[in-house]
Amino acid sequence: MTRQAFIARLREGLRGQTPQAVADIVADYEAHFTDGEAAGRTEAEVAAALGDPDRLAREIRAESSLNRWREERTASSAAAAVFAVIGLGAIDILVLLPILMGVASAMIAVAVAAIVAFFAGAVVFAAGPFFAPPGGPVAAILAGIGIMAGSTSVGAVLTILSVGLINALVWYGRLHYRLLKPALEPQNLASQNPAGQG
Repeated sequence: MTRQAFIARLREGLRGQTPQAVADIVADYEAHFTDGEAAGRTEAEVAAALGDPDRLAREIRAESSLNRWREERTASSAAAAVFAVIGLGAIDILVLLPILMGVASAMIAVAVAAIVAFFAGAVVFAAGPFFAPPGGPVAAILAGIGIMAGSTSVGAVLTILSVGLINALVWYGRLHYRLLKPALEPQNLASQNPAGQG
């Protein structure tokens, strides 16, 4: 692959990133070609050493999404991080996605139950004293507060578990990124020091 074709595919894969980020990334890869050519390597050899530009773009986009999640901790950044991690490995989707969907479905079901319980507790708290429940109005008020507190605790635990799950996916993405990352450094070192000097 030629330098021009590599850079064009890399730019295409990075579509959606900020212009400055794309410019910086492209400049880094242009420098790899310049250094490789200065060491006597052809454009095709440098491109082969760098790896598939489409895969590199996916990895860079995933890294960007993971960084955004670490900085913002919002629902949209979490979704972007999850999809970026899943997008890194098409084969892994067959294993990871069913597990992730099962866990997410269970967490959503528990969250819905906690919300329903919270509103049920609010109804018991507000209306219970007027219907003379066993134990009197104080018991109804305390039962309502207890139900709302319990559902709030469940919501807090779900939030912690959600953040933990996303952090686990971020860790997985980082591990996956390292496994997919081409071994540029040893090849660059070899090209700069072919006789093993120094």
